[in-house]
Amino acid sequence: MNIDPRLYKQINDHPYPLLFATISGAHLYGFPSPDSDFDLRGVHLLPLKEVVGLQDGRETVEKSGIDDGMEIDLVTHDAKKFFGLMLKNNGYVMEQVLSPLIVHTTPEHQELKAIAPDCLTKYHAHHYLGFAVAQWKLFQKEDPPRVKPLLYVYRVLLTGIHLMRAGEIEANLVSLNETFKLPYIPDLIERKVSGTEKGTLEQADLEFHEREYERLRTELERAFEGSSLPKNPSGPAALNDLLIRLRIGDKE
Repeated sequence: MNIDPRLYKQINDHPYPLLFATISGAHLYGFPSPDSDFDLRGVHLLPLKEVVGLQDGRETVEKSGIDDGMEIDLVTHDAKKFFGLMLKNNGYVMEQVLSPLIVHTTPEHQELKAIAPDCLTKYHAHHYLGFAVAQWKLFQKEDPPRVKPLLYVYRVLLTGIHLMRAGEIEANLVSLNETFKLPYIPDLIERKVSGTEKGTLEQADLEFHEREYERLRTELERAFEGSSLPKNPSGPAALNDLLIRLRIGDKE
């Protein structure tokens, strides 16, 4: 994927220096619609005076809307908050660190990527199970049902199963299906990619998809039970060391 140069403006306009900024959402997952917004995620570093002083800095920076003709949804967290999330079995932030769709990077980002595998545990399965349940409920309650939440259901379940089995994060549904070979995935992706964010399934086989949802959810639960991933992360010390060096290096 070629990075749209308009995304670099978001980096330049950010109020704090960034360790990294990557693209998440449908573009990362392999099924963006022509009208999909760009989910930009990353880590910023608060200046030291906003960490130790009485006036706290912005732990989270959020921005959404149309900028230069592009719909942007930007969220960045200060390094301390983001590193903490990495240690809480949060698959979403791990996907952001390891996203191959990089808009901005630094040597510290590369170091963070090297630490990331030591933050993965078998309990990340709970993140993906919970996300799948939420998206399935969303899919069920809409009439007519939309393609997007159904694709999210399959994406998170396959990401979770792959993580439990292989011990690595893979967020792209196209790449995941090279292993899982689910015959209905390419058609669903084509409907989403060639349609709109609100594209619907006119003749959705709801019973079939419900069976697949239950089957894959059970498969993820079994993969969790049999996973060789550790129960606890081994990366806290390395993250703590990196954070201290980042703070000491910033004496503004």
